Amino acid sequence: MGILDGVRVLDFGRFIAGPFCATLLGDLGADVIRIEKTTGGEDRFLSPVADDGTGATHLNLGRNKRGMAFDPRRPGGEHILTRLVATADVVVANLPRRGLAAMGVDYESLSSIKPDIILTSVDAYGDTGPYADRVGFDGVGQAMAANAWLTGPEGFPTRSYTPYVDFGTASLAAYATIAALWHRERTGEGQHVSAALLHTALQFNSFTMTEQAVLGKDRVSTWNRGQTSGPTDIFEARDGWLVVQVVGGPLFGRIARLMGRPDWLEDPRFATDDGRGEYGAELSEVIGAWVAERTVERAIAEFNGAGVPSAPVLDAQGALDDRHVKESGLFTPLPYPGARVPPPIVAPPIGLSATPAELRHRAPMLGEHTDEILRELGFSTDEIDAFRADGVV
Repeated sequence: MGILDGVRVLDFGRFIAGPFCATLLGDLGADVIRIEKTTGGEDRFLSPVADDGTGATHLNLGRNKRGMAFDPRRPGGEHILTRLVATADVVVANLPRRGLAAMGVDYESLSSIKPDIILTSVDAYGDTGPYADRVGFDGVGQAMAANAWLTGPEGFPTRSYTPYVDFGTASLAAYATIAALWHRERTGEGQHVSAALLHTALQFNSFTMTEQAVLGKDRVSTWNRGQTSGPTDIFEARDGWLVVQVVGGPLFGRIARLMGRPDWLEDPRFATDDGRGEYGAELSEVIGAWVAERTVERAIAEFNGAGVPSAPVLDAQGALDDRHVKESGLFTPLPYPGARVPPPIVAPPIGLSATPAELRHRAPMLGEHTDEILRELGFSTDEIDAFRADGVV
């Protein structure tokens, strides 16, 4: 039994930030109902891997959820929405303010149905400011928080392939939602929890903003080489690539000794993390030559033997095949109808010794549990048939 057993979450999220917030709550035991359009949400079909077009995104973010397909804006849909909300503890939606109101899932509408409801909303820019009603995706945060500017070759702003702003915002929203549930447990009050992609991206890159405001560093990208400490870089070995990351004097001493460069420890340029970042190109040149003479396996063995953090740069298949990933059970195959092989789904990324997060079941097919949930809400078979005839479900 998960710590959130007995908590019902309605997931109106789209793409990543909203759905993953609900996924994290589901991993902890909440009954999460994933609500989609009758034709399926756009995010269901990203990176299709099953015969019905369901994609890898939905298979991962839909884990531990039941699936319901209905349109609350069609005549009759408001009756379903009202009954659903009356049974819910949390509603998750990632839409701008106007979109929430149009769907009838703004906080005012929800709390009029259930006064202690918790609405967790995620949008691109936040509830205030001149951009509040704009739409946006992960790339908005990456671009506006200087991440893209500081990533990639100098002069070529580069977006991170992994949508870290989406996943980070979802994680913060889930954390805040659990705080809101705890507040409700103590006071009986619901509330509106809000998160925004831009806010997350600025938080994750806040040290750069603080440094810029105080010192005016005007940093530009140095590609893979670290700037605030070092040596940190990605190096090419005889048979692949690896990353080395050094932060702090003790680790720098270890790599200096491994490289046979005790003079680095006497060089005033390398006396601080800031200096080792500023003059890191010289350090990377020496380490790069050393790595180039070795295989990835041998270089990593020597780095690890010296207590220097390093790891291979893996492609997707390499990550799936990695010995540590396999033996740690970080993926669980969950069969899905129409998928050629059971799709591997990553395990919940947190550990709780007494109330562990768990993979309980696969992502739902489109509308898979619609009738089941409608019956739970007290609708009769004739009413359900009428909803279907009218295109509500």
